[in-house]
Amino acid sequence: MTRWTRKDLLGLEELSREELLLILDQAKAFQQVSLRSIKKVPALRGKTVALCFLEPSTRTRTSFELAAKRLSADILQIQPSSSSLVKGETVLDTARAIEAMQVEIVVIRHSTSGVPAMVARAIRSSVINAGDGSHEHPTQGLVDLFTILEKKGRIEGLNVLIVGDILHSRVARSNLWGLTRLGAKVTVCGPPTLIPTGIESFGAKVSYRLEEPLGAADVLIALRLQMERQQEKYIPSSREYTRLYGIDREKLKGAKPDLILMHPGPVNRGVELSPEVADGPQSVILEQVTNGIAVRMAVLYLVAGAHSGSADSPVDAAVHPEPFESPQGKRSLT
Repeated sequence: MTRWTRKDLLGLEELSREELLLILDQAKAFQQVSLRSIKKVPALRGKTVALCFLEPSTRTRTSFELAAKRLSADILQIQPSSSSLVKGETVLDTARAIEAMQVEIVVIRHSTSGVPAMVARAIRSSVINAGDGSHEHPTQGLVDLFTILEKKGRIEGLNVLIVGDILHSRVARSNLWGLTRLGAKVTVCGPPTLIPTGIESFGAKVSYRLEEPLGAADVLIALRLQMERQQEKYIPSSREYTRLYGIDREKLKGAKPDLILMHPGPVNRGVELSPEVADGPQSVILEQVTNGIAVRMAVLYLVAGAHSGSADSPVDAAVHPEPFESPQGKRSLT
C-alpha cells in the first residue's frame, strides 16, 4: 500500500500515479464529512495551518480555510496588505517567522513561479502550493481529477479537451501532468499565440480549431483568459476569441451528449463560456467548488502526517473511505 512520505505538495509533475490515487481515495473519505450535521473531524486538532495568499483568491483560499477548520486545525491568516511584506520584508523572512511560531503547514499562493518551492527548501514546516505564477496549481488539478472520476467513474482512456489560455494557465499544467499520468488522452486548444511551445512534451495533442476535438471529447475544461498576466496583446480582441473558442449552445451541438463541462473559475461569462452553458446541465463547475474542500482536506491531512512522521495513521473510523464507483456500479479508480 502506498504511503505518503512527502513533506510538501508543490506540483503534480513530481507525483507518481500511486500518489495521485492515494490523494483521491483520501478525498473520497473526507467527502463524507461535509454531508454531516457537524462538519468536523479531529484529524488535525492541535496543529496550525498558515494561509499565506500573496495574490488574490476567493475559491482556493476559502476552500483551504474550510478544509482546515473541518479537520479541527487552528488557522493563521497572513494578509499581504497588513503584514510586514508591505514594509519590505522578504517572503522567506515571513515564512521563517511563521515557522518560528510552530506552524506545521504553510499554504502559499504567489504571482511568481517557484516561490513555494523556494520556501519549502528554507523551512521545516510543510508547504502546499496554492498556485504560483504560470507554473502549477496542484490542488486545483487534483480537484479536477476527483470531479472527473466522480462523474465518469474512470480517467484512463477518456478524451479530455482543455480550451483557452494555455500559455498562462497553471491549472492547465497541473491538469496535464495529472490526467496523462492517470491515462487520459489530452488535447489542448486555443489561438497559436496562447499555446506554449513544446506543450507536446507534456503528453498532449495540440489543435488550433475547436470543432474536431470537441466532437471526440468526454470532458471539456474551459480556461479563463488571463489578461492580468498578458504583457503583450496575444489576441485581436475578446470578441474574436469568443467567436472561435468560446463555448456556447451552438458549439455544443457537435459534442457528445454525456460531455461534462468544467472551469476552474472565475468564469468570464460571455467570453469563454456563455451563461446558458455555464449554468447548463453539462456543467459541473459548482461540483468542482464543492469537491475542492474534500480534496484540500486530504492534502492537508497527508502532508501533516508526513510532517509528524505518521503519514499512514488512520483517519477517524467514521470517515472510512468508500471506493469510487462508475455510473454502472463497478469499482474503477482509473
